[in-house]
Amino acid sequence: MPDPAVPPTPPVPLASLLAREDLALRQIAGPSDPGIVIHWAHTSEMADPYPYLLGGELLLTAGVHVPEGAGSDAHPSYFDDYVARIVASGGAALGFGLAPVFDTVPPALVTACEAQGLPLLEVPPRTTFSGVARAVWQLMAQARLAELRRVTEAQQSLAAAASRPDPVPSVLRQLAQRVSGWAVLYGPDGAEIASAGRPAGTDLAAALAGLAGVVRPSGPGTPTSATDSKAGTHLAAYALGAGQGFVLGVAAPRRDPGDHTIASVAAVLLALLTGEHQSGTGAARSSALVRLLLGAPPPDVAPLLGPGRWLVVHARPDAQSPDPVAASALGAALGSPLVDLAQDVVRVLVPAGREPAGQPGWTLGVSACVAPAEWPSADTQAARALARARATRTPLVRHGDRAGLAGLVPPQEAEAHARLLLAPIAATPALAETLRTWLSLHGSWDRTAVALSVHRNTVRQRIARCAALLDTDVDDPDVRMELWFALRQR
Repeated sequence: MPDPAVPPTPPVPLASLLAREDLALRQIAGPSDPGIVIHWAHTSEMADPYPYLLGGELLLTAGVHVPEGAGSDAHPSYFDDYVARIVASGGAALGFGLAPVFDTVPPALVTACEAQGLPLLEVPPRTTFSGVARAVWQLMAQARLAELRRVTEAQQSLAAAASRPDPVPSVLRQLAQRVSGWAVLYGPDGAEIASAGRPAGTDLAAALAGLAGVVRPSGPGTPTSATDSKAGTHLAAYALGAGQGFVLGVAAPRRDPGDHTIASVAAVLLALLTGEHQSGTGAARSSALVRLLLGAPPPDVAPLLGPGRWLVVHARPDAQSPDPVAASALGAALGSPLVDLAQDVVRVLVPAGREPAGQPGWTLGVSACVAPAEWPSADTQAARALARARATRTPLVRHGDRAGLAGLVPPQEAEAHARLLLAPIAATPALAETLRTWLSLHGSWDRTAVALSVHRNTVRQRIARCAALLDTDVDDPDVRMELWFALRQR
């Protein structure tokens, strides 16, 4: 942590102040390290400025305090002592103004600054001390604005990364990029789960892992964050959430003022991603699960999960297969913790009041709004909507729940007709599902193949088989309409 005596403002590189042509400052002694920064500009004509300095200042003086004969046999060590007190106070640099007291910078002062490593600037007569101070504040304000912009852009990129199908690796990559270092997520057992950025050496990795152990919950009084440095690299560790045991570790070559804020934002996002998304009590969900396993019907269990009607959402990521963390993040984005990850599809049970919206990197199929007793039918609707969304390359497709002509036929009669018409292919579910998908996509071989994840020749063979078994012409629009009606009744 920085010295609390240093003003909490972005420092100004001394080189930036020297580059101001309107000031015409000239460095005549001391190191010219580009890493030298100043936090303040202060004017003082005290012979001993030590009590009045906070540290990090550019001290400005016209030499009014310098006694006559300083640097000579009368006062041989005056400038040595003066510079030593500035260095002891933490002063960053000394600016000496020419006129009205001195026409040139005293050579003994130049020698003392060179010997003690204090940058010495010559301030020309036309440049006022107030002008120098104003320039420092201008540069400081520019640095502050740039830092705020950097932090804001980092927050936005981290939030966008958290909404991707691979949220944890994406957040770590963004964090590592923003701090120009290495970011790693440790599990409750201390094992490295994921990392991004420039890999740290063995010693640094061990030091960061050790620092992560400091903040991992171990009892009352455990800190939530800790910092350290090793071999010129800044290390930081952040505990994620209350008692979860996950820890974020960061190793960076430097520690800019906004880096802590950026890392803290990443820690909050990772805490949400690694923890269970809560929209109700975990006890109620556990109770609902137990009752279902013991044979309770869904309508009796649904009140434990929340009142009202429900939607079923099926989702698949556009790139890679989903993992449990990505599935949990999707559930959080849709507003429900009721998430199921099965192979390549994530299923989410969403309260009807939370209308699903498209999610970047995902393709979604949404069922009609149903009562708990109709959950199985809604699951089928969502699966079909997802298949259509993938076939048409649409981010989100909803199942149509409008009343149509099918509602004019009594359900029992419609079901009996469907069973009789589709009996020849009923024993082969793949044929019926292929026919239904093919009809829903207006007879497109390619789209049906994409929706069913099979080759287009397989689709042709199945449709030809259906036509033969049903002894009908599937190219006839009337036949297609009747088959579609029957398939919907199934």
